[in-house]
Amino acid sequence: MSREEINQKLAILPELPGCYIMRNKENDIIYIGKAKNLRSRVKSYFHSKHEGKTALLVADIDHFEFIVTKTNKESLLLEISLIKQYQPKYNIKLKQGSMYPYLKITNERDPQLVITSTVEEDGGIYFGPYPNVYAATETQQFIQKVYPLRKCSKNQKRACLYYHMGQCIGCCDHEVSVEEYEQQISRITRFLNGEVKEIKQNLVEKMGKAASEMNFEQAADYRDQIRYIEATVEKQTIMSRDYTNRDVFAFHMDKGWISIQVFLLRQSTVIKREAALFPSYGKPEEELVSFIVQFYQEQNHILPKEILVPDGVDIELLSETLDNTKVHVPKRGNKKSILDLAITNSELALNEKFMMIERNKNKTVGAIQELSEALGSTYLETIEAFDHSNIQGTNPVSAMVVYKDGQPDRKSYRKYKIKTVEGSNEFATTQEVIRRRYTRLLREQRPLPDLILMDGGKVQIRAAKEVLEDELGIYIPVAGMVKNNKHKTASLMFGDENELVELDPRSQAFHLVQRIQDEVHRFAITFHRQVRGKNSFSSQLDQIEGVGPKTRTKVLRHFKTMTKIREASVEDIQKLGIPEKVASSIKDVFPKQEKRTSPPWPMKK
Repeated sequence: MSREEINQKLAILPELPGCYIMRNKENDIIYIGKAKNLRSRVKSYFHSKHEGKTALLVADIDHFEFIVTKTNKESLLLEISLIKQYQPKYNIKLKQGSMYPYLKITNERDPQLVITSTVEEDGGIYFGPYPNVYAATETQQFIQKVYPLRKCSKNQKRACLYYHMGQCIGCCDHEVSVEEYEQQISRITRFLNGEVKEIKQNLVEKMGKAASEMNFEQAADYRDQIRYIEATVEKQTIMSRDYTNRDVFAFHMDKGWISIQVFLLRQSTVIKREAALFPSYGKPEEELVSFIVQFYQEQNHILPKEILVPDGVDIELLSETLDNTKVHVPKRGNKKSILDLAITNSELALNEKFMMIERNKNKTVGAIQELSEALGSTYLETIEAFDHSNIQGTNPVSAMVVYKDGQPDRKSYRKYKIKTVEGSNEFATTQEVIRRRYTRLLREQRPLPDLILMDGGKVQIRAAKEVLEDELGIYIPVAGMVKNNKHKTASLMFGDENELVELDPRSQAFHLVQRIQDEVHRFAITFHRQVRGKNSFSSQLDQIEGVGPKTRTKVLRHFKTMTKIREASVEDIQKLGIPEKVASSIKDVFPKQEKRTSPPWPMKK
């Protein structure tokens, strides 16, 4: 990223707490930090003089990302989590530190309050994790004074010293009932869940009294206890007290673009954040459903115990598609807080995108000029790009996007249902689409594009050229958009020998090709989902004897999904005015759902 691009991104950073992630030219994470004010802190790396190790870090930074949190404490907890996940080379101290602690009430006849760095399924009650080991230790000791549990080994022959000091419940002296333990544990739980107002007020009064009596050492001790409580018991959003593995998906949509944020929570901690930005042509809730399904099927992510999504998302369809994984729309509490945080980050990411586009809109023509020079062509005013989508050869479709002067011309986009090709055949599919597109342009005497981009390599390039040059007798330059093993834009394939044309990843031409490739890929997948959604349900109904267009429409409008038909009885179907024999046939076609053997959403081939 150039200095100018960095300055542009710095200018739109929010003045909010959060974490910043520094990356090098290879896109590796090299440093993770936190800040009360992201804009001020990140600016200091690029606008101040540095020496020693900091200077080496700054010299290695190529670009950065950020995640907004609600409080400075949350940014600290998230920073620790991300550092342990990615192990950046410049985070020497935190990287080598031990795991931050939990407070635990043990599951035994005479329970204890202990500090531990691991969470196990042992029936214990866990609180945390906490960012400050010293504060957690002091708070543990404070609780032992106010709400003592067992502090001795139980092997005492007489009452232990801690019992005489009021820091042990006294099971070494006498038998303590289960009811008394439960009451004490309830008090500790309320305290660690944030009900500390009464105790803090009591400490404030004691601190004031000690100070008025000139007992400053005792007053300082009370002051420290108050600080420890605030550091340990303060309510947290990033660190949930529920250790269920869950993923959180949120979106924000504006001006035809959708921004999606994914928070992966494991052992109560956000271990990873993923983000996506792309043009959207349908309802954002439907786009999110498609994204989530592809997230798990195409990227090999493991399904968690629970998925959190915003209101309006079809949770029944999503759960059914993802092997009945629990999908939940939180309305209140910690789950709602973490979802709100993801939504906030989605909005900030999209606003950043718009501001960067606004600042760089004058560079679209420059990108075309760079691309034209790289391909040895005159100014490439109009570019048309094609991509195909199918699932194991079923419902094949293609899509075309058009860019003029480096900007998308959405009115000129086209969708194609493949008519002459059966199965997955990229060569034949490409030839059909190219033939249909440019035969029509010639027949209507409309202008031809200056460049055709295929989302593929030699096979699609050769197929397109055979139709254009051998069949139609026209010459339009054709290039292939080549991706690397991470499915990211890498280079172009162009020329008579299909040579690779390497584009500088920092250049405007590279980013333009990347935008075009992402755009046509998303457009093709969106169209495929629409086609398959219409065909999969209705096609099964069409195969039933006695089901005509009117009956099919009745069933589709009333039940809407295959799941609801499976749950319905023959009598429920008959109520729509359908004969019993036809209703029974419909039920026979939609038996109880079996486990899917193929993904229900389109994947790129």
